[in-house]
Amino acid sequence: MILVTGGCGFIGSAFILQWLARTDEPVVNLDLLTYAGHPGNLAEVESHPRYVFCRGDIGDTATVAQLLATHQPRAVLNFAAESHVDRSISGPLAFAQTNVVGTLQLLQAVLEHWRQLDAQSQQAFRFLHVSTDEVFGTLAADAPAFSETHRYEPNSPYSASKAASDHFVRAYQHTFGLPTLTTNCSNNYGPRQFPEKLIPLMIHNALQGKALPVYGDGRQVRDWLHVDDHCSALRQVLEAGRPGETYNIGGRSERTNLEVVHTICRALDQLRPRAGGESHTALITHVKDRPGHDRRYAIDDSKIARELQWKPEVGFDAGIAQTIQWYLDNDAWVQSVTSGSYRQWMDKHYGAQPAAADAH
Repeated sequence: MILVTGGCGFIGSAFILQWLARTDEPVVNLDLLTYAGHPGNLAEVESHPRYVFCRGDIGDTATVAQLLATHQPRAVLNFAAESHVDRSISGPLAFAQTNVVGTLQLLQAVLEHWRQLDAQSQQAFRFLHVSTDEVFGTLAADAPAFSETHRYEPNSPYSASKAASDHFVRAYQHTFGLPTLTTNCSNNYGPRQFPEKLIPLMIHNALQGKALPVYGDGRQVRDWLHVDDHCSALRQVLEAGRPGETYNIGGRSERTNLEVVHTICRALDQLRPRAGGESHTALITHVKDRPGHDRRYAIDDSKIARELQWKPEVGFDAGIAQTIQWYLDNDAWVQSVTSGSYRQWMDKHYGAQPAAADAH
């Protein structure tokens, strides 16, 4: 049995679906179901005999303690986080509460549970914390990619909150001996991603004939990692990673934001042409850049490749084509997450200006 937090979010739900498909081990999912935690992400397994869902907060130590005592998981994987940079700029306190205080409260509950285990179970137990490459800050165009020893230099409230959570995880391993693992991944993409992030927002807007808002000159560089590859890497880290270590997970697919948007437009020109025949690229609109926007992220994944024999399998061209097709085939899912509170927040945050997508 494993316990996953934030399992109704984009990456967490992809992990649970892959876990149930590729292992025989049960999974408990603890999720508060905030705006980006969509129960529909796991609709296909909600009645699965090896899946248990509990609605709750990682900061609710009583709930966490009860789940740990009841299910006795051999591992806890923490996906729960506020993750949208733009939201962190307009409301940083929520990010400190969830990503820092929430993670700390989760760690404390797990530590107290771990201390009650017998020696063999303590040694086998793992706490895997899922983090981001954004904690390392930004890179010059010709700078080496982020390694696990790169200095932390977070530049947004979001990345600062994730950096703090990483430090607490490290401290609980170093001070208390809790067997922890931390992963720092590059930009994820794939099915079921909430459409505030670059790729799903561009697809959603293009299909509606709306502007495709791109921050600044659009030449910010990101490394793109398919969510299925990320999940396979996490399973490998959980099974073979050394306690106390961190592992960078990347997709080996650096692209500028503008290149990604043009790739989406070309695909949609073929799959869903506009009524007048004009290319979707005509919808691209450059908007004022985000404050403190990091210019480049890049991942050096040589450690996980060397130590755990993992590498990404999904190339960007194949992955983006599959992702676009998923959104075309699942319009009901898109409509379910782009109404109501999401639209209200977008209007409040961006006003009349079209919302530029967060590519991290």
